[in-house]
Amino acid sequence: MITSIQGLLTAATPLHAIIELNGLGYEVNIPVTTAEKLPATGSTVKLHTHVIYREDAQTLYGFATPAERDFFRLMIEHVSGVGPKSALTIMSKLSLPSLQSAISSGDIATLSKCPGIGKKTAERLVIELRAKVGITGSAETVLSASDTDSAAVPADTRMRDAVMALGALGYKTADADEAIRRATLALGPKATTEQLIKKALGS
Repeated sequence: MITSIQGLLTAATPLHAIIELNGLGYEVNIPVTTAEKLPATGSTVKLHTHVIYREDAQTLYGFATPAERDFFRLMIEHVSGVGPKSALTIMSKLSLPSLQSAISSGDIATLSKCPGIGKKTAERLVIELRAKVGITGSAETVLSASDTDSAAVPADTRMRDAVMALGALGYKTADADEAIRRATLALGPKATTEQLIKKALGS
C-alpha cells in the first residue's frame, strides 16, 4: 500500500496534481480542499495517499493530511453508494472539520448540497459515519476563547470552532466553511480561532 508520495509538483489543477519522483510523473486525484494548500509549481510537496487497484487501472488519491486521507477511506469503505469520485466531491465542498461536524449533528441539508450528493446519500453518510466521528467544542466556547487557548488546540479544531461561530452568527455551513478556509490560507495554520473569525468577517 502506498500511503504517501513526496516529490516535485510539476502541475496542478483543482482536482489533480502531477508529482515527479525518481523520473516518473504520478497523477494524483485530489479534492479542492487539498489543491488550496498546494505549494507553487516547482516546489516539493508531500501528499498522503490511498490507491485503488482495478483490473484495468491503478488510481492514486492524495490529501494534505493523514486525517483527510483516512476519512476518504471511511466514506468509500463504509457508506454504500459513495465511491471515490463522490467522496472527492464531498471533500471538495467541505473541509474535514465542517464535514465531520455536519455528520455528527445530522445536518442533512448541508451534506445534500454537495454536488451530486442527494438527500439519500447524505442520510447514509450520517447513519454510517456518525458513530465514527468525534466532535468537540461549541459556538459558545469559541466566542469566549482567548487567543492563547485557541492556539493551544489543533488547527482542525480551531477551524471547526470558527465555522461553528460563524454559524451562530447566521452563516450557512457551506459559506462559513469557505470563509474560514480562505482565512486559514491567508493567516496560516497557526492562526487562532478568534483571528480566523475576524478575518472571515473582514475586520
